[in-house]
Amino acid sequence: MLNPSPKETQESLKRSFAKYLAADNSSPAVGKLFDPSKHLSYEEPEYIHTMEDIGFPASSGVSPVAVSEPFRLFSEEAISIMREEIFAKEVLEKHSYSSDIAQKQLRGYAPKHAKFIFEAWKHPETLAIISKIAGVELVPVMDYDIGHINLSVPGKKTEYNSDALIAEDDDTAIVDWHRDSYPFVCVLMMSDTTGMVGGETALRTGTGEIKKVRGPQKGSAVVLQGRYIDHQALRAFGGQERITMVTSFRPRSPWIRDDTVLTTVRPVSNLSDLYGQTVEYQLENAETRIRHMLKNIRDSMKAGATDVKAIKFFLEFEINALTHLNKEIVEEHLVAKGHLKEVCEDAAKRKKVE
Repeated sequence: MLNPSPKETQESLKRSFAKYLAADNSSPAVGKLFDPSKHLSYEEPEYIHTMEDIGFPASSGVSPVAVSEPFRLFSEEAISIMREEIFAKEVLEKHSYSSDIAQKQLRGYAPKHAKFIFEAWKHPETLAIISKIAGVELVPVMDYDIGHINLSVPGKKTEYNSDALIAEDDDTAIVDWHRDSYPFVCVLMMSDTTGMVGGETALRTGTGEIKKVRGPQKGSAVVLQGRYIDHQALRAFGGQERITMVTSFRPRSPWIRDDTVLTTVRPVSNLSDLYGQTVEYQLENAETRIRHMLKNIRDSMKAGATDVKAIKFFLEFEINALTHLNKEIVEEHLVAKGHLKEVCEDAAKRKKVE
């Protein structure tokens, strides 16, 4: 298991959480189905592990935070409503996907078929919790990746050693080694884990070691900066099912770099929706930056002091951002449905290099 961060680091994170809660960052609630007084059941995580704790520079990602210990997030009533929505006939029939690294997934069903789930992850109080833990203000990346569902049936192995080392080709993984497409994810457990063992998230540290973070219980979650850490979901043993809901997040600020790739989601998505929403939010962020730069240019011209260095920095940033986005929008006939093998191959290559 991971060692906890030093006490000073934990206290520093808690102070930043208090500062965040005191700030007026929230937007109005979306809809009226989700009531935080009934549906949130938040308990602060015992530890927040930093990137430095697991052998990476603090600047590796968009936040110094790597992963949280499991924490209580939603009430029993909220989980029951969510389960009703994801098991609706139309969701199971029209939004099911499978791949060569995960057998059964549900994607892209919110908000049309899951208004409660949509409201839950968009609510300002939920976002405040996720942002506090992540150490950076976050919003869902896009509607399409709200409430991604992974479904699996636990194995029947009777003995399981939670401290056992994990091999690179370990056959107990239900999602193989990979890095996520988006900066942060919140992984929510939606199954009763009584009698279930295993189910941890395995992380490959900056030194090449493999560590485990224990799996959450029903209604609890883990926040992970998964874009910058190789990880895999380990199989659980015992119990009847293992259903996790993964919602992806990005920094709210358009000024923070966006390293989003679509590698892990293109083959298991409706590309029209995925591409449209990706380009939409990227252009909205670019629009904000352009408007800001345009104002600065106009003001500097009036003052007769145009800043060439600032202009070139801005142009290079936008060129790099749009070039990166262009590479991720792959022609539909070139996308192999359900094929994610290259994601695991990339993770293997990084292991050899590091």
